[in-house]
Amino acid sequence: MKTVTVIDYGMSNLRSVSKALEHVAGKDWHVIVSDQADVILHSDKVVFPGQGAIGNCMTLLQQTGLDDVIKQALEKPFLGICLGLQTLFSRSEESGGTTGFNWINGTVRHFVRPDDSFKIPQMGWNQVQQHQSHPLWHGIPDNSRFYFVHSYYVDPEDRAVIMGRTPYAGFEFTSAIARDNVFAVQFHPEKSQHVGLKLLKNFLDW
Repeated sequence: MKTVTVIDYGMSNLRSVSKALEHVAGKDWHVIVSDQADVILHSDKVVFPGQGAIGNCMTLLQQTGLDDVIKQALEKPFLGICLGLQTLFSRSEESGGTTGFNWINGTVRHFVRPDDSFKIPQMGWNQVQQHQSHPLWHGIPDNSRFYFVHSYYVDPEDRAVIMGRTPYAGFEFTSAIARDNVFAVQFHPEKSQHVGLKLLKNFLDW
């Protein structure tokens, strides 16, 4: 049986992610939630979810040694969710400036609200415009709506990694990226009903 491991670093809603994966996994996959390096690195695929402040996240990863584990896990089929996307970048404006994994060159930026009609954080459903075809988009209509909760967005230097964009606060921000064996999203597929479950199933099938 193949295994997909959800990385547990102590500050994420892992239950909803693992339950969503179990829902789409079928008989071929065993879903594991773990903070153990040997479990993560011996799994077939890895999911790195996250929520909260990136500064606290990176500190916990460094304290537990999971930062080095994640760097190695990026060689596997890897799905990043929310902070699991933002930590892949070089730096973040959050927490006075936080260094990420630098796997993608770019900056995580705070939304600038153009007027009172936009709420920060963005919380709720919004469209994702697919900018490139990708196996994880299979069977998901362009401009499908996914669930977001965030005040920061990623700004990659290499536009070739952009898989999806979303309109908010008067402009479009990058809401999905991919490179090689890694796909990462700002939205929460585990909270995005049918299309979110489809994306998770596509990840397992990828």
